[in-house]
Parts: sequence; C-alpha cells; structure tokens
Amino acid sequence: MGMHTIKAWAVAASVALSVGGVPSLCLAADAADPAQLTTGQQVYAHICQACHMADGRGGVGAGTIPALASNPHLAVAAYPATVVMNGKGAMPWFNGVLSPAQIADVVNYVRAHFGNHYTDALTPQTVGSMAGPLKVDDH
Repeated sequence: MGMHTIKAWAVAASVALSVGGVPSLCLAADAADPAQLTTGQQVYAHICQACHMADGRGGVGAGTIPALASNPHLAVAAYPATVVMNGKGAMPWFNGVLSPAQIADVVNYVRAHFGNHYTDALTPQTVGSMAGPLKVDDH
C-alpha cells in the first residue's frame, strides 16, 4: 500500500470513528483491501456509509456530513465522481485508492438509491478520463 493510500484510509477511518455508532471501515475485515469491493453497494457499505450513514442521510456532529439521499447535486454524475476522486472539505480523496470501475459503481449506486432516481450511468472509462494526477500530501 502506498503512502497516499494509507493516508486516505487513515483520514477516512478517523472520520468514521468520530461519527460513532457505525462500524469503522478500518475494523471491517472484508474492507481491508479495497480491491475486494466489487459492487457499488459494497463500496458504499464499507467506505461511504461510515460517514454518510446507511440511509444516505448524512449526519451532524463535529461537522456536517452531507446527505446523499434525495440530493439534487447528484443530477450530473461528474460532480459526485469528482468529489469521490478528489475529496471535498473533510472528505478524503479516493483517486488511486478505488479503481475507476469502483468509483463509477459507487456513484451509480448512490445516484439510483436513497430517493435518487438518476438513470444515466457513469462508466469507468469516463471516470478514467476525469482522473488527474494523484493527490500528494505536501508534508
């Protein structure tokens, strides 16, 4: 695992632990290797729901975690894909941690569940063409 991958997982795990009440992704044995997550539902369950909750409604605690449920910002698939790849605010980036196929699958899953009804599917090829250089910690 590269340093970028370890840092992304550490940030995600610390956020997950700070939310409480949800199994931490770092404690889930079957989520130890992101490559083993083969569907959007699996990626969501083992990575995203720790912060965004099982019902996609987000949360409030040390900060506000945006709801994905019935979210009009998901109308254009490139937006959530960009956020997953590059992070936003306290959300870590997953470019280089998740494959383009996993990013497309989880974006498509969220856009078709939790009261969202967007049917235009994002492809791994589109995600791959969006991917820029990996984020690197300045430290």
